[in-house]
Order: sequence, then C-alpha cells, then structure tokens
Amino acid sequence: MSTELPVVQTAAVPAPAARQRLRVFGWVALLARSPVGLFGAAIVLAWSLLALFAPWIAPFPPNKIDPALVADPYPSAAHWLGVDHLGRDILSRLIWGARTVLTVAPAAVIGAAMLGTVLGLLAGYKGGTIDSVIMRVGDTLLAFPKIILYLIIIARFGASAFNIIAVITFTQAPIIARIVRAVTLDVKNRDYVAAARMRGEGTWFILLTEILPNARGPLIVDFFLRLGYTVIAIGVLGFLGVGLPPPDPDWGSMIKETYGMIFVWPHMTLIPAFAVSSLVIGFNFLATGLREAAEDG
Repeated sequence: MSTELPVVQTAAVPAPAARQRLRVFGWVALLARSPVGLFGAAIVLAWSLLALFAPWIAPFPPNKIDPALVADPYPSAAHWLGVDHLGRDILSRLIWGARTVLTVAPAAVIGAAMLGTVLGLLAGYKGGTIDSVIMRVGDTLLAFPKIILYLIIIARFGASAFNIIAVITFTQAPIIARIVRAVTLDVKNRDYVAAARMRGEGTWFILLTEILPNARGPLIVDFFLRLGYTVIAIGVLGFLGVGLPPPDPDWGSMIKETYGMIFVWPHMTLIPAFAVSSLVIGFNFLATGLREAAEDG
C-alpha cells in the first residue's frame, strides 16, 4: 500500500506590496465604472497636467505687461483667451495659477488630514480627558465662521502660501478628527483590536494597523471633497485681497482685479471664475466616483 500523501494545491498568497497594488488597481477599476467619477478625474488630470508643464505650455510669461494690447483685449490668434486690463496673457496666467492652487490646496488638505487623523485616533481610542480636550478645542474652532477665522489669522501673520496652508490645516483638522473618532469608537472594542492588545502591541501599532485602515475609505472620499472646498477658500482669499501676494498668478486675485470691468470686458472675470468652478466640480465628481467605488467594493 502506498504511504504517499496527496499533494494539496494551494493558491499563492500575494506579498503585502502585491496586495497593495491589487487594492489600488481594484479602486481604479471600480472608479472606471462611474461616468461621473471618470469625468471628474479627467478634469482634475487636465488641470494637473497644465500645472505640471506650465513652463513649457504657457505661451507667454504670466507677468509680462503689454499696455499696447489693452486697446483690443479680446481673444485672438496670438492670445487665445485674450489679455487682462494690464495686457497680460490670460491663458498664461490661468495655467500658472493652476500650478499655484494645485500646490497650496493639496498641501493644506494633506496637513489637515494628518493632524485630524492623529487627533481623531487619540480621542476615540483613549477617551476620557484626552477625548474631551481634543473635541472641545475642535468645537471652539468650528464655532467661528471659517472665512472670518482665515481673515483674522492672515491679517495677523501676513499673506503667504505657508500661512494659507497653515490656517486651512488647523481649521479643517477638527472636521477630519470627528470622522476618524467616529470610526475609532466603532471598531476599538472589536475582537481583532482586543487580540492585538493581548499580544502586547503598543498603542500606536493598534491605532495605525488595526483601526486606521477602517477609516481609509471615508478619508479618501473626504480628502477629494475637501480639496474642492479648499480651492474655493483660496479663491475667496485671493478675491478679498489676502491671498497669495502679487504678482504671482492666483485665480481669486485675477477675478478681483477685473470684476469691476465685467460689463465691459467680461472674459477677464468669467474665464478665471470658470477655472475655479471647473476644478471644484472635478474634485466633487471624483469624490462621488470614489464613494461609489467604496460602496461597491
């Protein structure tokens, strides 16, 4: 009688890096099923490419003034979108302005996401005094109208890209902290978290490897929605004259400089306003597609 044991065929288990790639490709595949998400992604990608290749795409220097062009500022073969009240090429300023907003907005939202995630994890997991202090400070910040808080802080410390990033980070972090705290409260008493405690794992290991992955889906969707809000905030600050300092192109300041001439030369105001709207719509549609992907996945 043969004593050989049968060979059991087992499926290969992907390595952690391979599993991560599979998850990423899975999200992309799910996003591809959402026409709204694809449309939003196309808008964001188009603006991102324009911003990335601005030095090579922009037909003119963004701050080049040519008073001779003001007599006929409308779109032409040389200036596809026309020129502004100082004779600066609108298309070039729009492209360089995209680089500005797509640098400042993601930096601010990433900062807010990191700070809010840490605070939310600590508040939800530790509870007690830590939870109360973090939530009450957050409530205090949320009680102020955001635009008033922006104006107060920027008026005190000055208008610069760093200050805009800092003020948006600290004012948006409490909202993200609430999202992460809610997820943490929901999962911190589950069996796999208790098992990690019994193994003797440290607090940060449990927070980052056992609890945080459960908040990944809501945080990704919120991240892109918050990018849209931040684009609006940067535009409003520029329109109010406390955005990025001139002469660097800023879509909000482009609207501010020309809105008084909207009935004479409407393209000077409407084109940068359309740029702000299109990017916000792109981020919102992309977030909608990602939410659908998370629900289907």
